[in-house]
Order: sequence, then structure tokens, then C-alpha cells
Amino acid sequence: MQVLNSTGQAYPFTVTVVMPAYNEAHGIAAVIERVRAALPDAEILVVDDASTDATGAAAAAAGARVERHPANRGNGAAVKTGIRRATGDVVLLMDADGQMDPRYIPAILDGIADGYDMVVGARTRDTQGDSLPRRLGNRALDALGGYLVETEVRDLTSGYRAMRREIIMEYIHLLPNRYSYPTTSTLALLKGGHGVGFVTIEGKRRGGGQSGQKLMRNGIRFGLIILRIISLFAPLRVYFPVAVLMFSLGLLSWLLNVFLLEPARGLYIPNSALLLFVGSIIIFLFGLLAEQLAALRFQRHER
Repeated sequence: MQVLNSTGQAYPFTVTVVMPAYNEAHGIAAVIERVRAALPDAEILVVDDASTDATGAAAAAAGARVERHPANRGNGAAVKTGIRRATGDVVLLMDADGQMDPRYIPAILDGIADGYDMVVGARTRDTQGDSLPRRLGNRALDALGGYLVETEVRDLTSGYRAMRREIIMEYIHLLPNRYSYPTTSTLALLKGGHGVGFVTIEGKRRGGGQSGQKLMRNGIRFGLIILRIISLFAPLRVYFPVAVLMFSLGLLSWLLNVFLLEPARGLYIPNSALLLFVGSIIIFLFGLLAEQLAALRFQRHER
């Protein structure tokens, strides 16, 4: 069924709203009602990730189509199930906890209608996380992502986004089963040369329930996300500066030894400089190999 935009005209595509959900029975019906008010003709698909409460029943009673995992697989796995089972040309991803305001849906879908392959609801800096450490972490992740793909990116951890299903299906094998699928999907499309747009939104607090996020766990997860996106998208942009730094330190150590510490020994290379020189070459070669492996991942969508 066709979906109408804010001016009453039909979008040139159909839409499936995918909501991964885990123990959200307390508020999922209200979220579905708000989405239905914004998109009366869209398919709403809730992926119940083996909730221990009545999430699936509440979603079905509110009029959503429900797919249930027999065991908990993670937020990313639920998203991938939703993308695979969606029938719409465009998949709109939303969390089921009430933090994503449906009033931004028209602006996000308008971006798809304008030709973008993905449009991200990018939260303002003040609402990009419910604590200062998380906000700072998100900003650091945005900066790293922008450096890796050589273009500006905003709010890489936002799960509020729309994408053309045929496009994201080409990269779905890259998405992790647990966390960081927003980061991975955004950088994958940018790395693949697809159009990614951003719409400024204001995040909201959870509509009930309790978040499972912990500071220590988030810190470890943040580090793993950084390592993952580096290895997936642009390893040489990290390996090469490290190799140059080590080579420079080795050169400095050698020059100090030649002119200040042991000038009588002539061009003798001390062990510290030798280790730095060899280490820089090894890291550079590892970077070249990692870059080739990363490139192979993105050849799949071209075949």
C-alpha cells in the first residue's frame, strides 16, 4: 500500500516500519499507535527478540505484524530479521521504547523520496545520549567515522533511520547481531558510495521500563565498536599513521644516537631504533593486507 507524505501525496515507494523489541510490553502499544497515526497505510513489523513479558501479544493487539525469535539473539539480529521479512520498498527502523518521536517520520521519508539511499534521524548534541560519558563517546565515534570514510557523519549510534531495502540487503551480512548495527550500516553505505542524508531530531527519554546500558559495559562495547569499524571500513587510515609515527620515532632515536649519545660509533643503529623501524614496516604491511580484505567485503554488492 502506498504511503502519503505530509502534503497528502503518495510516496513513490511502500514502507515497512521495523521495531526490534525486548521486554517492551509496558509501552509498545502506545508507540505503535503513534506510528500508525503518522503512517496509516504502512506495514508495522515488530520483531520480538524472545521477550519474557507480553511484548509480542501487546504489539499484535495494537495492530502490528509480529515476528518472534525463539531465543534472544540481540538487537542487531532482530533488525536483520525485520529487514529480511519486510515487504516494503523502504524500511524505517525505530526502537520500541518510545525514545523516537514519530513526528520526524515525514522528514526522514522525504529524504528517501529526494533520492537518498539512507536517511538518519540525527539527534542534537544535547540529546545524543542520557549521560555526559555517552554523549562524549558518541561524539568521538562520529569523529572517527568521519575520518574513516572521509566525509561528515552525524549520530552514528542513532537507530532511527530509513533505507531502501534493496540497498541494505547488499550489506546485511556486515551487520552485527548485537550492537553497533547503526554505525555499521551508515559507514557501509557511505563506503559503498551510496547517498546518506541526515535529519536533525531531538531524542526523548524512554517511555518506561529500564535500560540495560551500563557505564563499564558501554565503555568496553565502545572500544569494540571502534576496532570493528576500523577493520571493516578503512584499516589503512589507522595503520598508516601508526607506522609513520613509529618510523619517525625510530629515526629520531637513530639521529640522537649519531649526533648526541654515541657520535663515536658513526652511523650505528641502536636496538631501539631498529625495533621501531622493523615494527613500522610490519604494521604498514599489515595495514595493506587489512585494506585489501576490507575492499573484498565491498565487492559483493558490485557483482
